[in-house]
Amino acid sequence: MKLNRLLEITLVLLNRGTVTARELAEKFGVSTRTIYRDIDVLSASGVPVYSSQGNRGGISILEDYTFSRALVTDRERDSILLALKTLQAARYPEIDAVLDNLGTIFKNAAAADWVRVEFSPWGTGPDENDRFLDIRKAILESRVVSFDYVNAEGVRSRRDMEPMRLEFKGSAWYVWGYCRMRRDFRVFRVSRMKDLAVTAECFHRRHEPPVPDDISGGGVKNNVTLRLRFQPGVLYRLYDDYDDEKIVKNPDGTCDVFVTIPEDEWIYGYIMSFGSNVEVLDPEHVRRGVRARLQAALSYYDA
Repeated sequence: MKLNRLLEITLVLLNRGTVTARELAEKFGVSTRTIYRDIDVLSASGVPVYSSQGNRGGISILEDYTFSRALVTDRERDSILLALKTLQAARYPEIDAVLDNLGTIFKNAAAADWVRVEFSPWGTGPDENDRFLDIRKAILESRVVSFDYVNAEGVRSRRDMEPMRLEFKGSAWYVWGYCRMRRDFRVFRVSRMKDLAVTAECFHRRHEPPVPDDISGGGVKNNVTLRLRFQPGVLYRLYDDYDDEKIVKNPDGTCDVFVTIPEDEWIYGYIMSFGSNVEVLDPEHVRRGVRARLQAALSYYDA
């Protein structure tokens, strides 16, 4: 507790410059004598704090003092900022405030500007951060959450869930836990969880299986192995999506890709996003599925 208070006192001084002992005592619920003892401890440990008298007096910290010199190297500082910037791009709530505090601590505005991380927005709703915070609270407090879920086929159902873990994959947050309706562990995409409420009911954490690699938001799907042939005009996208060993170059400039992925509606949307620059070679049922969807789309424009 004392260590936390010493750290918080230092942060307060870094952010506010000068603070009275009475203000610090009220903030931390201790006596002014305890605050002065804390200041002595900080000073003895090398933190340059000092007291001044007068109307504008109080406890201060040297203006040029930074945590980066006291606790971390410049390389470590940059690693911390990169990790936090990545969380910021992943829409992790409260991270902006953390970055602001670190900017104050490091006393170097340029330190936080050397990297910018962004993930393409996928139409996430304005209340997704609230849902994230509610789910995080439910996990930490072992509370059941209740919500409507819209699956990949657009079917809406009411679910009660014992949430175990939040995961970020691709461009979205997912929550893994025990679905009481399915009586099994499931993965749900946070952006598809509607009208979420944290209930008062607590649960005992179950023995859980490993989280599946397929976290497409509706449970484990059957895998399918695709052989796709891409035209030269879209080859740049292949190197964004696949490892080199999965890409086979053909003499005519096209490339074949062999990939095993969960079979659901996302496959067809992904394939059709390439337009006429891709052909499904195998399996036949996926070829038929793409053809049917293309014909259905074309019917909107035949009139």
